[in-house]
Amino acid sequence: MSDMFARLCQRAAIGTKWVPRELRHSFVSAMSSQGVPIEQIAYLAGHSNTRTTESVYRKELRSALRAGAKAIGELTEGM
Repeated sequence: MSDMFARLCQRAAIGTKWVPRELRHSFVSAMSSQGVPIEQIAYLAGHSNTRTTESVYRKELRSALRAGAKAIGELTEGM
């Protein structure tokens, strides 16, 4: 897998230092920045629950976490 991925990167002219794991981070970042719920991101990333997604990819999920916190704040305002 690593050799094939290196060849694909070379053909794409982006160098051969990339590893498949970096795609997972990019995927989670892209999904998070588009507002996809954490549960869906975890499912699509192949995680059995959101714990891994949240702990490993916390940096990429900040915008989604902020949006969720804002929504909760709006829902509970005046309670």
